[in-house]
Amino acid sequence: MTTNTENQGNSLDIVKWGLAIILLAAAVIGNQMYSEEVSVLVRVIVVVVAFALAGFIALQTEKGKQALAFAREAQIEVRKVVWPTRQEALNTTFIVLAATGILALILWGLDAVLLRIVNFITGV
Repeated sequence: MTTNTENQGNSLDIVKWGLAIILLAAAVIGNQMYSEEVSVLVRVIVVVVAFALAGFIALQTEKGKQALAFAREAQIEVRKVVWPTRQEALNTTFIVLAATGILALILWGLDAVLLRIVNFITGV
């Protein structure tokens, strides 16, 4: 009984995904076909409505529900993040810049030394 219910849900999901894809394709193709005859405002409204309807249909599938639940959980986690203050961000930025500058100087010096060694060995 469980397998039968899962198969029905899966086949309905396939129909829903197919309908969403057809809507998206119709919006894109219709926008291209009627670019000369219909005003831009009407085409934009139709495309936005078609995309919204396709998104709504896609959210009714099992994968769509999982994606929506994931987005809600991610939003909750973002609220838990402790963001740095402006001063902490500036201090961290200056530390990174200083470390990058020091490392660049070390690599530049190492490059110059290796270049002189190679020139000495090859006689160039």
